[in-house]
Parts: sequence; C-alpha cells; structure tokens
Amino acid sequence: MSRSNDPDHFFQTTDSLAESARKAKKSTNKYGSPIQLSSKVLAIAADPTNSNRVYVAEAAGTARRVVLETGNKSYIFRGPTTPLTSLAISPFILYAGSWDKTIWSWDISTRQPGLRFRGHTDFVKCVLFVPLPGLDLLISGSSDATIILWNASTGKKLQVLKGHSMGVLALAIDPKSYPESWTTPASNSNSDPDNTNSITVFSTSSDSAILRWRISLPSNSPPSSTFSSPKPLASLPPLSPLAPHPTSIYALVFGPSSQDLYTASADGTSMRLSRAHTWTADTTLPHGDYVRSVSVSHNETYIVTAGRDEDVKIWSGDTGTEVGRWVGHYDEITGVVIVGEAGRERIVSTGIDGTVRVWSLSAEEMERARREREAEEKGVEKEEVVVVVKMPKGGLTAEEEAELAELMEE
Repeated sequence: MSRSNDPDHFFQTTDSLAESARKAKKSTNKYGSPIQLSSKVLAIAADPTNSNRVYVAEAAGTARRVVLETGNKSYIFRGPTTPLTSLAISPFILYAGSWDKTIWSWDISTRQPGLRFRGHTDFVKCVLFVPLPGLDLLISGSSDATIILWNASTGKKLQVLKGHSMGVLALAIDPKSYPESWTTPASNSNSDPDNTNSITVFSTSSDSAILRWRISLPSNSPPSSTFSSPKPLASLPPLSPLAPHPTSIYALVFGPSSQDLYTASADGTSMRLSRAHTWTADTTLPHGDYVRSVSVSHNETYIVTAGRDEDVKIWSGDTGTEVGRWVGHYDEITGVVIVGEAGRERIVSTGIDGTVRVWSLSAEEMERARREREAEEKGVEKEEVVVVVKMPKGGLTAEEEAELAELMEE
C-alpha cells in the first residue's frame, strides 16, 4: 500500500484518495458553462417569470437567484445558518425549507425576510406553494414524516397530515384536480364525486410509498383558511398506496401534456405512472445509481433524469430509450429543471459540486456529444469541445459535512 506524508491524506483509504483525485481532475472541465457558487447546491427551481433565471438553495444556508445568460449570482437571500433543502415560489415570495426545522420566506423584490413557519420537529425536505381563490396555501413535508398545510399569508398552521412512516421527500399537486374555478370543479376521475371543492396532492417518502391526499375546502362557501379534514385517497379505491419503487422516491413531477406522473428513485430508475392505467408504470428509465431529479419537456418529447452518477441523461418520451447524455458535474447532481418555451428549451442542473450548468436539448448537439464520448471511450484523443447554450435575451463544518452526507443518503 502506498504511503503519503500529506496531512490531508491521513486516515483516508486508497479508494477515497483515488476518488478525490478523480473529482479534482474532472472539476476543471467547462462542460455546461458552469457557474460556480460558494457551497453545495441542494435544490433548484425555475423562475416562473423569466426563463433565463433560476433560484437555488445552498448548503451554506443562502438562497440565490442565478442569471443563466450572464452568470450573475449576486441576488442573495440571507438569514438561515443551516442548509436549505427545497424551494417554492409565489408571484412575490420565495420560500425555502431548512435543516433548522422551519420554512423561511423572503420578499423577492426586496430580499427581506418575511414570515417564518414553525411546526415541524425535523428537517423540512420539500415545500409546495398552491394559490387558491381566497387563500394562498403552503404545503411542507419533513423528515418527521408529517405534511403540514399552512396559510401562506399569515403563517398559521391549518392541518397536519400523517400517513408516511418515514421522512417525506417530495410533493406535487395533481393538475387534473386543480379547477379553473371553484364553482366549476375540474373533472377528476380519482376524486370523490360528492366532494367538489378539493385538490389532490401526491406525496412520497423514504418509505417508498406514494400517498394521495384530498384537501377539501368548505362546501357551499368561498375558500378560506378553514379546511375540512383532509384524508388520504388510500381510503378510496384503490385502497392501498401507490408503490412503484422498492425504496425511496426523491422526486415527483406531472407531465405538462399527459398529466401522467414521473418519479425519481433510489433504486436507480425513473418511471412514468400512467393516469389512464390507474397509476401503473408504463415506462421505466434505467438511469443507474440513485436518481435524484426528473424533469419533462413541454410536449413530453424528452424526459431528463440526473443523480448520483453525475450524468444528465435525456430519454425519448415516446420510446423510453436514452437519446442523449451530458457529462460535466464532478459530484452528485441534486436537481434538474427544463426552462424556456417549447422548441427553445434548455436543461439546467445543479449539484454537490456547487455548480449550475446549462445544457442543450438539441438532437444535433446531443448526437455530437455521443459520438465524441464513444470516440473517447475507444481511446481516440479528442479536443475538448464546450457546447455553449445561447440564452434568449430577455461552507460547512466537518460535523455539518457528515450530517449532509447522511441526509443525502436518506
């Protein structure tokens, strides 16, 4: 066994030293035009008002808005001193779940802290903002295995939902249950027909179950901050929770056109659960290793997955086959989103390496990258080609590092 006098190498195995060297070498690449931030990035959310911007949550306890075109990252939201795990955005307010068991909020225009939501007893892992007529609803999920409904305007806790046996990891609202008007409810074959004023929220957890919750508003009255008791749709047909994966499910996303449900799991796969077939999987994408995030293009031509293997993979929405792959991150990828209008979409990814990277969804660019990667694997030396995606105008302590590693393994 080789020896080293470098104090940084004490108590490290040969494998860990080799892994550190691999990451150090890979970190110099410029694929995806990396925007380097000051700490690990744990979450990303697209700016709903500007496709050239994203919001990110960092392990250092800051949230920030990043301009993709210029790389500007100076629009920072401060206050928390523990890692931020998740983000939600309303037209005027940014929300962030934190390790300190609370949800922080800021006025987006002034960056001044606003309401702070207290009620969970463990890390807040996911947040979801749902605008309703007469009520702005905030929903949070936590490592304490509960989901809390909040009045986003007052900070009042409305309901606590219990059903998961382990930490809640992701939330998504069923778009088919979301009516255009509460006086003319949307058609929803999965809802109780006698319950007209309700929305359906899907939640997932480290326990591998997907639960569906019907959140009901008072009948025959305008929506208010008083909810009737929500109950899991597991009490209605089908009686059991959805269980497409054998282990943790990290992300849930509804398809923009099909309104089918897409998942990302620790079992190394992403699935499309068909609404027409009672939420059974009709497509399984074998990404490999933990899949942390999934995103879907506007017309569902492409499905994008990413996770611990550091690769951004693109799949055909029609055939479920891999059609492209982007390589550049040198540590686990924690999030991917697709931004831009249909036909001009781009992928934005973030990771533990502290970078924000932008990737093309062009079939031509993806094919060129595939050819270059195959040539590289065959030992043919290629000059590094950096694909620049043109945008349309428009630090932790050792103890915290160990805690972060444990959190990411949940």
